[in-house]
Amino acid sequence: MSSTETPLKRAAPAPEAAERTRETRRKGVRVPAFALNLIALVAGVGLWAWLASLGVQALPGPAAVAGRAGELIADGTLAEDSLASLRRVLTGFALGTLLAVPVGFLMGWYPVARGLLEPYVQFFRTVPPLAMIPLAIVLLGIGELPKIFVIFLAAFLSSVVAAFQGVVGVDRTLIDAARVLGARDGTIFLKVVVPASAPFILVGMRIGLGSAWGTLVAAELIAAQEGLGFRMQNAQLYYDLPTIFVGLITIGLLGLLMDRLLLLAERRLTRWQETR
Repeated sequence: MSSTETPLKRAAPAPEAAERTRETRRKGVRVPAFALNLIALVAGVGLWAWLASLGVQALPGPAAVAGRAGELIADGTLAEDSLASLRRVLTGFALGTLLAVPVGFLMGWYPVARGLLEPYVQFFRTVPPLAMIPLAIVLLGIGELPKIFVIFLAAFLSSVVAAFQGVVGVDRTLIDAARVLGARDGTIFLKVVVPASAPFILVGMRIGLGSAWGTLVAAELIAAQEGLGFRMQNAQLYYDLPTIFVGLITIGLLGLLMDRLLLLAERRLTRWQETR
């Protein structure tokens, strides 16, 4: 071939072959989520043990924390504290969610309700639930009620906005199509709005659950005699870092378990939704 000749270009791949190639590159190698979780856990514990061996701020190692956890399990303290905290979180979270969903629906479906309720919701969202503790003590005393109220407030404020956005974000085309077919407002709400809002509500519940657990330790400042937060605060007085770590890990594990249960419910209730 002479220097003046132009080399022939390769023929472009067929559209089907090109699409398969793009799909293969996009998917790549799939690693099971459980394997990734296990790798992250081992790496985290390894990093923790390494930092403890360096003597970073007198950080207790995994062995010391595991030993302390064994002691608390053996004498029943950890089980009692976990049940007390779990009862408070579940009660506050359940009450907050049960109120947040109808309030969010009212705000999203009725403009009048939105105008009346949204200023209060947005106002209290800017006030941290922890700032309500002094008021809760004065108004509700030092029993279980103020602890549950603070947790309830944290869960409610996190969930109500998600429910509201779920209703507002419903595709207007679906509502108009239902009206054209003769559906009334009640039917549209139950058959169109509620299913379309379900993903938002469940995400709001997961956020509300995290807020409830995040508020627990401060809520148990209110004259608590048992609970994970109470045990951690009591250990702080004696600089008992292993006990503090046991409380932190227990809260994290309980919160993770409850979050996974909500995630499972979300997958079952929103099978119709296309996900990655």
